[in-house]
Amino acid sequence: MRQNAFKWTALVVFCVAVIALASARLLPKPTAREIRQQLWAELQPVPLANCEMRRFGSPNDGGYLMCGNLLGAVQAAYSYGIGPSDDWGCDVSQSLGVSVHQYDCFMPPPPPCPNGRSVFHNECIGPISAVVESRVFDSLTRQMSKNGDAGKTFIVKIDIEGAELDSLLATPDSVLQRIDQLAMEIHGADQHFLRMVRKLKRTFHPVHIHFNNQACTVRYKPFPASAYQVLFVNKQIAVVDSHLRRPTLPHPLDAPDYALGRECQTPLEP
Repeated sequence: MRQNAFKWTALVVFCVAVIALASARLLPKPTAREIRQQLWAELQPVPLANCEMRRFGSPNDGGYLMCGNLLGAVQAAYSYGIGPSDDWGCDVSQSLGVSVHQYDCFMPPPPPCPNGRSVFHNECIGPISAVVESRVFDSLTRQMSKNGDAGKTFIVKIDIEGAELDSLLATPDSVLQRIDQLAMEIHGADQHFLRMVRKLKRTFHPVHIHFNNQACTVRYKPFPASAYQVLFVNKQIAVVDSHLRRPTLPHPLDAPDYALGRECQTPLEP
């Protein structure tokens, strides 16, 4: 009797699985526009009660808004994508008194940070350790470990023209949890970037977004640009206030990436 019961149970489970698979295949795949709308919804800024915005880096391209009052525990900074200069990293190093590790395997070393501590690595971030066309790549996890920062709290800036996708998808949540704030430029809005953002949101809240006016386009609606900077703040330090209104954009500290170009910011309404 037990064997018969087991067989019937297995048969039911198998049938349910087959029906579920068949149903999934029959469901229409979301269109590119629907995927962008889902990503748009995921990136709606979360209102924080304890974030005082401050701009780090240049007044235009290379400047990023961060919660300036939530940086007291930071022990190191990592800046990915340097050339031709690293205004963000130098500003952070000077302001916080921490070392900034600068990574770029496509550009020559930038000048040392005045009044700061900078360490340039002729290396790029990637999903795995690799050498591609004589350029060295390594994972975020290994780079932190090689610098002796595996157990530290740090902040990260990433602007690497789309390579952020595979690099962050390959980063374990346990490593992401060490990052207090992640300021990054995202270069796309397809299903892969949707997956990346959903992964990041397990650890972070999206707090700010700014659209790069050098990438304005109507082809990415509802996004007004194909590249956009997002500030993610770790949930461990963020205090969400659901009674606050959603942040209005652009923020007073925002500035166009290209100083002489037209802006294409837009209110973040679904």
